This record gives sequence, structure tokens and C-alpha cells, in this order.
Amino acid sequence: MHSFETLAQQFAAHFDTDHFPQEPSSLYEPNRYFLKLGGKRVRPVGVLMGNELFDEINPDAWKVATAVELFHNFTLIHDDIMDAAPLRRGQPTVHEKYGQSTALLAGDVMLVAAYDYLNRIGSSHRFAINALFGQTAREVCEGQQLDMDFEQHNDVGLDAYLNMINLKTSVLLAASLRMGAILGGALERNQQLLYEFGRKLGLAFQVQDDYLDAFGDPEKFGKQVGGDIKANKKTFLLIHALETADAAQKTELEVLLAGNDGDKVERVLGIFRASGVDAWARELKERYLREALSHLDDVAVLSKRKEPLRELALYLIQRDY
Repeated sequence: MHSFETLAQQFAAHFDTDHFPQEPSSLYEPNRYFLKLGGKRVRPVGVLMGNELFDEINPDAWKVATAVELFHNFTLIHDDIMDAAPLRRGQPTVHEKYGQSTALLAGDVMLVAAYDYLNRIGSSHRFAINALFGQTAREVCEGQQLDMDFEQHNDVGLDAYLNMINLKTSVLLAASLRMGAILGGALERNQQLLYEFGRKLGLAFQVQDDYLDAFGDPEKFGKQVGGDIKANKKTFLLIHALETADAAQKTELEVLLAGNDGDKVERVLGIFRASGVDAWARELKERYLREALSHLDDVAVLSKRKEPLRELALYLIQRDY
């Protein structure tokens, strides 16, 4: 069994090749530029780890992992356009550097390249992998649309937000693990348990991300506190505060969200603390992590084979604040 770090290094070496034709260079060079920006690569390595949980890594797992990474980058290019984001990982986004029309096409051919890799896998697994990949791709698009819809509404409930996060971020990690399990010959129940492990882990990670944006140490986590608050972004914290705050706090929150006062972040954080949102978010994250690890525990393989995935979960979901 290999650790996440070892498999991430192996995948980086495997992925470091040219996935696109040479011409027209004006279309394919933006994708080469974007892929060089790197990333954590948790999802493609999840394919490899899901496979190795049940058997030695199948050569097709590298093709599926590559498809997953290309698909993920396709979503990032298009998300950046929709968010009008100027930077990605500290560098200009594709639409900023090459123009919006080229960025749209570059994302499109990134997706086509992902399906090219899927079509290279062995016939015995091709149907199941393609079906799950297609379902997941559709769900990620649904989640992104819901995220944009929610920007226009102030009455988004926690259940609706959970559904959006599940679709936009969690299902891709879950599906990556399950596709690996399929390649490893896992039975249906084990596939589903591993999928649920990934899904709950994704939810825990999003709660943590929302929490750290509000309450994290800027030096430790590499970003300024309150970016989501300044942008009036729907988060676990804001939605829970609107549902649980008293009348005066809710009125103040709504006023703050309608404006952009200099002390907006501090005042919103004060309401969050007064209504217990910080403690609630920490417990929610821990609950999703516990549920994720419980699903992993139920997978019917030797416990020692699960250690790399358990370590990955604890690495992604930091236990200190």
C-alpha cells in the first residue's frame, strides 16, 4: 500500500506529458499553461487509492485518474470565467490571459481530452466507468448552476446548500474513489461505502473551508479572513446564522449583507460568534469526518489496507484551529 504523498508524486510524473495536439497552438497552449499551475491532485490520486484498496493498481487506473484531473481542470477554467476570477493559484486565469472566448474553447477541449482517456480503458470496465463519470460530470454542472442561482437569493436553506455542495464538490471525490474501486474488482457494497466515504469527506472539507475563511489564522492558512463575508457568499456559517440568529441579529446581518462597510467582516463575525455558529461549524465538520471514517471502517477489506485513506482524511480535515 502506498501513501497519498507517494502516489501523488507518481501521478505527477505520469501526468507530466502533453495531452493536446500542437495546432492550433492558440487553442491548446492555454491548457498547457493552466495545467502547469498544478494543484493538490486529490481526486486523481483518489482513483489510484480506491483501486489499491482492493488490488494492485490496474494500468487503466492511470488513464481514469488522468481523465479525472483533466475534467477537474475543465471545471476550473469555466468556473473562473463565471466568477470573473482574475487569479488561480496566484497566476492569471485562462480568460484573463487569453480572452474569454478562447478560455471557453480551451475548457471544452480539456473535457474532450478527458473522455479520450476514458475510451482507452479495457472493455470489461469501460461501461461502468463511463456511466459513473458521465453522471458525475452532469452533477458537477448542476451544482455549479445551483451555486450561481443562490447568489440571487437570500433565503437559501441549509438543506439546499448541502445539496449544492454535494453536487459541486463532493461527488467528484466520491466518484474518483469508486471508479478506482471498480477497477480493483470491488463488490457493489464496498463501492458504495467508499463512495460515501468520499462524499462525507468532501462535505467535511467544505465546512472546514468555510470556517477557516471566517475564523482561520491568515498566516497559517494563506489567505485573508473574511473573503466570503465581503463577497456575501453563501456558506455553511452564513446560512446557519440566518436560521438561528435572533430577530435583532438577523436584521443586522441583512443590513450588513446589503452594504459594504469597512467594519463589515468584524461585525458579521461578531454575530457568528454570538449565535454560536463557530462552535456549530466545528462540530458539523467533525460529524461529517466521523461519518466518513465510519463508512471506510465498514469496507470489507483488511484494516491495514485502509490506513492510507484514513491518513488522507485526517490530513485534509485539519484537527487544529
